[in-house]
Amino acid sequence: MVAPDYRRMDTQLAARRLAELGHPTRLTVFRRLVSCGRAGCRVGDLQHALGVPGSTLSHHLSRLVAAGLVEQCREGRVILCRPVFEALDETVRFLTDECCAGSCAPSVD
Repeated sequence: MVAPDYRRMDTQLAARRLAELGHPTRLTVFRRLVSCGRAGCRVGDLQHALGVPGSTLSHHLSRLVAAGLVEQCREGRVILCRPVFEALDETVRFLTDECCAGSCAPSVD
């Protein structure tokens, strides 16, 4: 597997992902999915664990899917949601890529 090039991430995509995670319910849903790991979690289990109405959960999941942070797949009658760890890593790396590079260090005169 080829490692993603974080320097090439589009600023608009990073902003969109961060905006979606900036909503308290979506952040809670995403954190729950991350805690489930790569196996993911069934939508019904998410709804039960978080205590949110199905329509509300569906809305927030669709926003996370559209931002590329969550993927869904159907297994029979069950919808399984998984966090896209590569998207999370890519977004965090985008934020920290130039950390400590010295580009904003004050000049000494």
